[in-house]
Amino acid sequence: MRSNRATVRAGVSLAATLPMLAGALALGIPAAHAADHPGRSTLAGTKPAWATAKADKGAASDSARVSARVYLAGRDASGLAAYARAVSDPHSADYGKYLSARQAQARFGATKAQVAAVKSWLTSAGLEVTAVTRHYVAVSGDVAAAEKAFGTQLHNYTKGSRTYRAPAAQATVPDSVRGAVLTVTGLDNAPHKASHHDQLPPPETVFRNAPPFSTYYGSNPATTLPQAYGHTVPYAVQGYTGKQLRAAYGAGTYTGRGVRIAITDAYASPTIAYDAATYAAKHGDARWRTGQLHQVLPKNYTRTEACGAAGWYGEETLDVEAVHAVAPAADVTYVGAASCYDDDLLDSLSKIVDNHLADIVSNSWGDIEANQTPDLAAAYDQVFQFGAVEGIGFYFSSGDNGDEVANTGTKQVDTPANSAWVTAVGGTSLAVGKNNTYLWETGWGTEKAVLSADGKSWTGFPGSFTSGAGGGTSRTVAEPYYQKGVVPDALARAYHATGNRVVPDIAAIADPNTGFRVGQTQTLPDGRTQAYDEYRIGGTSLAAPVIAAVQALAQEARGGKPIGFANPAIYARYGSKVYHDVTDDPTGYGLAVARVDYVNGHDATGGLTTSVRSLGKDSSLKAVKGYDDVTGVGTPANGYVESYRRR
Repeated sequence: MRSNRATVRAGVSLAATLPMLAGALALGIPAAHAADHPGRSTLAGTKPAWATAKADKGAASDSARVSARVYLAGRDASGLAAYARAVSDPHSADYGKYLSARQAQARFGATKAQVAAVKSWLTSAGLEVTAVTRHYVAVSGDVAAAEKAFGTQLHNYTKGSRTYRAPAAQATVPDSVRGAVLTVTGLDNAPHKASHHDQLPPPETVFRNAPPFSTYYGSNPATTLPQAYGHTVPYAVQGYTGKQLRAAYGAGTYTGRGVRIAITDAYASPTIAYDAATYAAKHGDARWRTGQLHQVLPKNYTRTEACGAAGWYGEETLDVEAVHAVAPAADVTYVGAASCYDDDLLDSLSKIVDNHLADIVSNSWGDIEANQTPDLAAAYDQVFQFGAVEGIGFYFSSGDNGDEVANTGTKQVDTPANSAWVTAVGGTSLAVGKNNTYLWETGWGTEKAVLSADGKSWTGFPGSFTSGAGGGTSRTVAEPYYQKGVVPDALARAYHATGNRVVPDIAAIADPNTGFRVGQTQTLPDGRTQAYDEYRIGGTSLAAPVIAAVQALAQEARGGKPIGFANPAIYARYGSKVYHDVTDDPTGYGLAVARVDYVNGHDATGGLTTSVRSLGKDSSLKAVKGYDDVTGVGTPANGYVESYRRR
């Protein structure tokens, strides 16, 4: 699942080698002098695409309030991006020569003089400085002061059924601070927020899966139900556990010892420590050591109703328990954002980078690419680049709505998975057999048909699309150097002859029909009692922490040396036996599972519904031999973790 977010490219004059927008927008810093504003420079990408002349409803009130952030370019924006590439590329002489957080800030961060100049400019326009961090100067004031500071009028525009404020032209800054400013956010007040990626209703009220189940794939054939694709299908698994996932993805004896993983979401589950410990004990995972699970939380939470705060508890629970199940010895730090809005999520990511809280960061949230705005994109990519030079890798789920056509009416990818500076994690349906044997995977994409009234057929088989791994070709991000020669031209050049970034990079289990079992304290149906309960869950929300955990195993195999931004290393292994090359129909006769579900989500009092779920049906996306836009280069196989030990 996803929501309103933003992210594209910040940084550098590496247009031929790293995926970014061209010119000033790629740099994320002021471009040329603005013809209508002598002595000022334009901040490209600060007028959102939806602020059109047709949608213009006139000037915003001068007295309306504005809260904005001026992001700092630092002393060497292009050098930051160049070094981020160099330390991440196995073919570079600087590969693995990471900087400490302090060294990165000293080399690439904003100077005191730059900060002082930016503050002086903003206050002279009548804005009040409300916060200063390593990354931005936050200000507030009225519309009149903001218009003076940024050299553009602010108008009201219709966007869908709502009206929002936005710049009538690209914002500008005085030439005196031209090199100090990366971008400005907050001049438009349309919501910029994220939603988590899981395939379940919000878990405020207990959710349970209805039996019968399979304990492993195929263990319980649905012999009393109609066949599908000419054969009897099995009931869905009750939910895989850590032992099954570790076996499927070649964990071997590695446990992630000595490796630090961070997880970001909004808010924080008040029962996470109890739930994680209970779950580990019930399913044979290693016990959590004292101090192994940390939480870094804000002083206050905001926008709890707008973000559905309690709905994020299940996301955190899934992420923490999945990471521990696959990498049981890794240290886990949960970094909760004050809300699901971009500013707060950016603060959480920055907190990880500024304090180097981990080497691997799992993120299961975001939005569709159409909702991204270049100003926030530049701010996100700068954080990712700082992480790269420190040896920190960011992993983002690719989304749960396939090509997004059914969800939005437009074929598109999700963001920030589309960023050239993160590892986008796609999803699969996974079959683990008896004795934890890996059987096969398909690209995750589900079509659902319900049992007919007479119980003799599946109505409208194979049914309609319900969900699937996000993927496809970005319309805004140029093709990164590490995808060249691997991603087929038919995908890379779907929109531009020069090529664009294609998502995802790698994949893991995501299908909720072959999902992971989690344990969480939830409110029982009486509305008063809370108790620990378990349910099966999926989505690329599951794939992202699983891949983050596998990367922790690989880092351990590497002697503890961070992998950092992993995409160059992931693509360098393309075509080798360290990946499962996932295709949509590996058995050749069609795949499906049967499911029985509680209508009310928790017990049989509201009735039952029976359906068949066809696998490997991801909207218009296809998992084929070689790289594809559902599973990327594939999923980790036996030998993947060990391959890092030899390098």
